[in-house]
Amino acid sequence: MQKLGTGVAIGAATMWFFDPSAGRRRRAILRDRTLAFFRSSARKTERAGRAVAAEAYGVGQKAVHLREEPKDYSDETLKSKVESELFRGEDAPKGQVAVNAQNGVVQLRGEVGSTELIDELVQRARKVQGVQDVENLLHLPGTEAPMHQ
Repeated sequence: MQKLGTGVAIGAATMWFFDPSAGRRRRAILRDRTLAFFRSSARKTERAGRAVAAEAYGVGQKAVHLREEPKDYSDETLKSKVESELFRGEDAPKGQVAVNAQNGVVQLRGEVGSTELIDELVQRARKVQGVQDVENLLHLPGTEAPMHQ
């Protein structure tokens, strides 16, 4: 019984494809769709391969540049780098803190609102590449400014 069903299906497919009036068109459509499927699959595979290669390249570059090489910045450049780091946020105390740099030592001067902000500014300044030390001369409102040590 199963052979009969298979034979009927094959016979129907053969008639459908080799029908004298519409078979040629059906075969052309099947050929075109099959080729389009393989072209589309090839493009998707190529695109996925490029994406994987680009991701691998990016991971490799991240590994290479994990740690920057130490650079010797001029005092003015170091001052600018520290200011960029400290004053990046909208709520940064831009007009309240002065930054100076001499031979890799950064001085932070000014009056800020909280001890937490003082600690944060000092820590962020220490993280800037090229900073050898941070001299903290920041103080709270109503307190006296610390003197050089």
